[in-house]
Amino acid sequence: MTELLYQKDSYIQEFQGIITRIDPENNAIILDQTAFYPGGGGQPADSGQLTVKESDYWVKRARKVGPDILHIIDSEFPLPQIGLTVSGKIDWDRRYQLMRTHTAMHILCGVIFRDYGSSVTGGSMEPMSGRMDFEFETMHKDLVQAIETAINQEVDNARPVRVDILPRDEAFQIPDLIRTKINLLPEGIQEVRVVEIEGLDLQADGGTHVNNTSEVGRIEIVDYKSKGKINKRIYVRLDG
Repeated sequence: MTELLYQKDSYIQEFQGIITRIDPENNAIILDQTAFYPGGGGQPADSGQLTVKESDYWVKRARKVGPDILHIIDSEFPLPQIGLTVSGKIDWDRRYQLMRTHTAMHILCGVIFRDYGSSVTGGSMEPMSGRMDFEFETMHKDLVQAIETAINQEVDNARPVRVDILPRDEAFQIPDLIRTKINLLPEGIQEVRVVEIEGLDLQADGGTHVNNTSEVGRIEIVDYKSKGKINKRIYVRLDG
């Protein structure tokens, strides 16, 4: 099982690990621990670099398969041997943009749930932009402007963002922990990682986030549209 360093500290940019397995079919390296996020919950996977002795391997993306994280190599070089020590380095500029974006999406989700009681029905993101779908019967320009004002107020409020890993039974005693319309947590998961924007939002979440909402920067709602009778989509973009 790969130890997931990013779950406890999203700011780890470089780390060391030991090769525990090679996956020739996927041209991938598996380590005993990693800071590479493998994607999920709408957040894309990390890319970056692994260095083994004098050789550099570009990781085009990470992917979770069972208990392991595959570091998929964008190279035809022979894969290194099991047991060697590896230095890993995340593509930090891209990762930090995704951290800011992911926290922005939680701000949006938290404000809409607090102010309108609407659940999330879907979402996705790229660095500095994303979209979320909510249960709204109607959406109009004045409502969107009110939401944009409210989410940027939460950025200005500089709310701390905390991460905890809780036993499943304890986590599910928290009201409204699952903000998506469908509970996506498999029954077999015994520990639940929760991300809290203090005073605004508390959700089960496996992704990476900034430590404070002030790091997100200004959020602009650039578009909105209807995706069904009670399903409305909001598109956001972050300032650079």
